[in-house]
Amino acid sequence: MLFWPKKKPSYERAMDWCKANMVPGQGIIVHTKQKVPYPEVTGYYIPTLYQWGEAELARTCTRWLMSIQLPDGAFPAPDGTPYTFDTAQIMRGLCAAIDDVPGARESLRRASDWMLTQVAEDGRLMTPSTELWTGIASDLIHTYALPPLAEAGRLLNEPKYTEAARFVLEHYRQREDLVPFNRLTHFHAYAMEALCELGELELAAQGMADVERAQRADGSIPAYPDVSWICSTGMAQYAIVWYTLGKREPADRAMAYLEKIQNKSGGFNGSYGEGAKYISGAEISWAVKYFLDAWRLKQAGDDKHA
Repeated sequence: MLFWPKKKPSYERAMDWCKANMVPGQGIIVHTKQKVPYPEVTGYYIPTLYQWGEAELARTCTRWLMSIQLPDGAFPAPDGTPYTFDTAQIMRGLCAAIDDVPGARESLRRASDWMLTQVAEDGRLMTPSTELWTGIASDLIHTYALPPLAEAGRLLNEPKYTEAARFVLEHYRQREDLVPFNRLTHFHAYAMEALCELGELELAAQGMADVERAQRADGSIPAYPDVSWICSTGMAQYAIVWYTLGKREPADRAMAYLEKIQNKSGGFNGSYGEGAKYISGAEISWAVKYFLDAWRLKQAGDDKHA
């Protein structure tokens, strides 16, 4: 008798993609058509790597990020310019590695001090550049910069960081454009996930009600309210938010759809479908990160309900 090899679970294939697309001794690539290490995404991969038992890879990424930190405490984007959002995502990695990698604590403190220089008097978070946002992101993504700043305050016992995060959050909470599903799912989901991390579950639930109404019978979610194509990362992030809010049914449906479209490599293109406009021709590193994060929450829920 012939026995066909059992197909690996989707999350194992995703982790295989991650390992295959790490620049040795540095970090995760931008995407398969830009195979240079991406500091921002490498930063927020670090907690994921620890959670999936890849501690040595997490340490390697952390050490590389610390080696490229700028003198003022910020971190550069792929274009060499410091971005507030990117620096904050690297802080997520430093928070995760703080007790594991020598120097991470001081690096986190320097980055946090720099973050404070970007807080405007009205509470808006500024950034030295928006060039790489390419017109499709807005400063609403800066809500996702606040959880690592607040966490740095807790880990470093520095109330000024936590207070700054609260101050900036209050600015964005009052923005009428924060909660509605009115932009690319990936960027809307950043805000929804940040609200969950910051304890603003009711606001997150309001935004996710819009998303749930938009979810189709096959589990997919349009990348914008008025298009047919989907953004892979946004869908994985929404699954995370739904699991966090205890809404397993739409989360499981989103994950089932993502498993159907997962590439043979284990990775995901930025978007799929007719007219897809978000990095549709390359496999992007951040989709895999959020898919792995969503799978951890799914598994935790499955174990709880077993």
